[in-house]
Amino acid sequence: MSQQPFPLPQPGQPNPYGAPVPPPAKKKRKWPWIVLAVIAFLLVVTVATGGGDKNETAATGTTGAATTQTADPKAPGLNTPVRDGKFEFVVTGVQAGLAEVGDNPYLAKKAQGQFVIVSMTVKNIGTKPQSFDPSSQKLKDAQGRTFESDSMAQIALGDSDVPVWDNINPGNTVQVKVVFDMPEGAVPATIELHDSMFSGGADVALK
Repeated sequence: MSQQPFPLPQPGQPNPYGAPVPPPAKKKRKWPWIVLAVIAFLLVVTVATGGGDKNETAATGTTGAATTQTADPKAPGLNTPVRDGKFEFVVTGVQAGLAEVGDNPYLAKKAQGQFVIVSMTVKNIGTKPQSFDPSSQKLKDAQGRTFESDSMAQIALGDSDVPVWDNINPGNTVQVKVVFDMPEGAVPATIELHDSMFSGGADVALK
């Protein structure tokens, strides 16, 4: 005959065969930790977002409008020699408001906004040949925006000893016209002149 199994005692009731059976262990609730983690994450996001808004307000002013900058009053003006690295620059003129440059109808270039031509002389004051790159020159408007030169417009314009890139030997001076494409109505304020893209630059006020 098969033996009948002993009935198992219920939790919390005395065990007729020995020690009382302990009640089942209570499961720890995990939801408080999840809620705390979510709250901490939201705090971090709020702080980060608030910091960005504060910096943006400080940069644009309380109204959020872009600030208008003027040319550096200490910067030299037209026809005044300035030096950067191995070059001495003299800005001789500025022509703005051009819708198109180039006499050849097949090479003429139309502006997205307006072309601004900055004429200058560049002299190598060093003892070795130095490359001059018009694209290293930066034009800034009255709002503090920076513009790069338009190489295709310079090729179409011509009338420049260095339209794109060339070496200047020691002691030599070249005539250069650098063309920039700016929005209509933008006012050129200063030009930042460089003997290379890595140099510190020298500012010249254009008005």
